[in-house]
Amino acid sequence: MSKIFISCALPYANGPCHLGHLRSTYLPADIYARYNRMIGNDVLMVCATDEHGTPIAVKADNENKKPIEISKRYHDMIAEDIRSMNISLDNFTRTTDKKHYDIAQNFFLDLYNKGYIYKKDITQLYCENCNKFLPDRYVQGLCPVCGSEARGDHCEKCGRHLEPTELKEPECLTCGSTPVIKDTYQYFFKLSDFQDDVEEYIDNNEYLPPNVKNYAKNWLKEGLNDWVLTRDMDWGIPVPLDEAIGKVIYVWGEAFLGYISSAAQWSEETGISWKDYWDDYVVHFIGKDIIYHHAIFWPALLAAHGCKMPDNIYAGEFLSLEGQKMSTSKNWVVWIADFVKEFDPDLLRYYLTINAPLNKDTDFSWKDFQRRNNDGLADVIGNFLHRTFTFTHKFFDGKVPEYKDPSVEDLEFEKSIEELPDNVGELIANYDFREGLLEIFRVAKLGNKYFNDQEPWKAVKENPQKAANTLYLSNQLAKTLAVVLKPYIPTKADAIAEIINIDIPEKWDDAKVALPTGHEINKAKPLFKKIDDDVIDAQIIKLNETLKNNEDENMSDIITIDDFDKVEIKIGQIKEAEKIEKSDKLLKLQVDIGDEVRQIVAGLAKFYAPEELIDRKVAVVVNLKPAKLFGTLSEGMILATGESGALLTPDECEVGERIQ
Repeated sequence: MSKIFISCALPYANGPCHLGHLRSTYLPADIYARYNRMIGNDVLMVCATDEHGTPIAVKADNENKKPIEISKRYHDMIAEDIRSMNISLDNFTRTTDKKHYDIAQNFFLDLYNKGYIYKKDITQLYCENCNKFLPDRYVQGLCPVCGSEARGDHCEKCGRHLEPTELKEPECLTCGSTPVIKDTYQYFFKLSDFQDDVEEYIDNNEYLPPNVKNYAKNWLKEGLNDWVLTRDMDWGIPVPLDEAIGKVIYVWGEAFLGYISSAAQWSEETGISWKDYWDDYVVHFIGKDIIYHHAIFWPALLAAHGCKMPDNIYAGEFLSLEGQKMSTSKNWVVWIADFVKEFDPDLLRYYLTINAPLNKDTDFSWKDFQRRNNDGLADVIGNFLHRTFTFTHKFFDGKVPEYKDPSVEDLEFEKSIEELPDNVGELIANYDFREGLLEIFRVAKLGNKYFNDQEPWKAVKENPQKAANTLYLSNQLAKTLAVVLKPYIPTKADAIAEIINIDIPEKWDDAKVALPTGHEINKAKPLFKKIDDDVIDAQIIKLNETLKNNEDENMSDIITIDDFDKVEIKIGQIKEAEKIEKSDKLLKLQVDIGDEVRQIVAGLAKFYAPEELIDRKVAVVVNLKPAKLFGTLSEGMILATGESGALLTPDECEVGERIQ
């Protein structure tokens, strides 16, 4: 039995979790951990919220609260998000815990005493109005490369890493005044001393996936420069030196240690040494945006401390939403807390795994989520299980029938069932999580074909043993599915086991133990239901309305005359109006715009009865891309106020007249 140390990237405690966090980090880590526990490996999986750094301090300033209040609020949210998705962490802590402070300060002192951390005079932006030096996230300005708006450490548009003093037209984020450049000092880590160590780690590590190796190698080509390890702030872990008043350890200098402090806390509670796990095999699950931190900075820090480097760093690529980059500032995200209010969390675990390999960027689409659920879980897995259990009760009194004199088809299907656990296990062990799930579905599809070809509903009268063999093998596959699906969709896997009338699957080899003849199963019940169009349409409307509301709030700041010139507005006249079934907001309108009649879906049902709108003249945006709302095509937009639904009243205008 091996010991495995698994960590998930620390979620930053300035907001709850969305689907991107789950897909890149927590879900693959959980699949890997659950499988390894089932094959007998001793797993320690830990995480913590990352609670220091300037974004939390900035948010606290904006809300007139203390940073610890902000981080506590979001720690609790994140903990619930992780729990709701059945992520089987052994410990989940905070970087504001005393244990973490002690470990981080001792780590800093160890490197300082060894000569790997040194004091250096530098220039830094200083706000004379706020009377303080400004950390990078407290500054905004224009990128010196592309001219776009940028924060003090990074330009979102061109992706360039920046120093705050490089910004053009810098502003203090707190008061808006222009900072000045002043002399100060910070503490630096001798990252340059570890160029060879990190290169050897990257080049000779057989476990690291290609995306991590390639990213790190590109960074290493430029040569490693010493790395500033402190900031001038009140919020953070104080530098443990008498001379360093007002300085804290940079968040990336201590956040990594959240893996260790979480594990150390677990050790205190259990009496089991976390170091035994670290010394055996360590894998970090992260998102690709922090590859260089984990593949370069972290190994160098560990080398300086004299500690073993992680064996593997598995980085999930990005998840977009409906073809667009996720944006928490624009609320263009699906929050986990919102998802689990409407859907079973296992549906999301399935979709995010089956959608694309982790080493590729992919997109979350509500329509594709619906299709995958209906065509995959419901039609393949659900259909096979339901027929198996139903026919077993109908023809064999709910008991597994006797298996004898198998046909060639029986033997081929039996072989597929027997090989499934080893095939899936090997793929999960190699971090090919999607491929493992696809293998499960491949055999489940074989099960449906086998069931159809054997026609047990006919064979039970003409050749009872053929029907018996069919149901015997189908029940064996059902039992195997209850085991091999456990790492992916644990709640549904347990529900399958309950119907089969077996203990909750805990060991992977249980998949290879056949149900005995005469074993009694429980009655079938629906496990995977299809998702209706109106349910998905409601989610799409909700998402678009959220984005629209956010855009409306900021429109005065971002629109130009050139943007407005693109909008084509005509006078239209409503000819027909009716309510859309299952929606209390939407009306379907037929609107004459002069040269044609357009069908437009409008959110006016709360303000007008359909008959009140007949023959009303309205202003219509006519050059919008058509979209479906609640399954109904909409070919334009009626201009009306959002709060009262008041329509523009162009009664004296001609139908079809263009006003913009």
